[in-house]
Amino acid sequence: MVCRAVYLGLANRLGVVALAALAALTCACASTGATPRPFPVPAGSARGSSGTDGAGGSEGGPAAVDGYAISETALTLQGKPYRNGGADLAGFDCSGFTQYVFAQYGVALPRAVHDQFELGKPVKQRDLAPGDLLFFSTTAHGATHVAIAIGGDQFVHAPSSTGVVRVERLGAAYWAKRYLGARRLRS
Repeated sequence: MVCRAVYLGLANRLGVVALAALAALTCACASTGATPRPFPVPAGSARGSSGTDGAGGSEGGPAAVDGYAISETALTLQGKPYRNGGADLAGFDCSGFTQYVFAQYGVALPRAVHDQFELGKPVKQRDLAPGDLLFFSTTAHGATHVAIAIGGDQFVHAPSSTGVVRVERLGAAYWAKRYLGARRLRS
């Protein structure tokens, strides 16, 4: 990683605090909206079927994307570490996790949570289905955390508090009071 080599070279000249500040200002993370490179997009797929950098087709994604397949892929990543700004198998933050999972099906999501919240069709909580994106307001006003519904009352996500991708219940007191809404990115 270029950022890491540059920082290691500067480490002898700069203090730890200055180095951390420099890293925070220059490397990709969820809050900046930057996309880490290289980003996993399946061979032969475009950045969304519409040619845009959004979720794809006119209804928010390719019709062939199956919510059960999305949730199954998300579940295979349980136990992967949380990594701020992470969007690959070395570690994920919440929006990097959703971006990675959907990319496996040729659906390109924006990097930032608030941008993902603008995609697709709103879904009422009683109508949630596997593969829907769930949004929460955890650290500030508006959408600040995202997860993937897997069915029933459960979702899978990359929370910083537990350090690994894991399954949680939407009805749990913490998540229920922070739930903001859901979006469906497929037909």
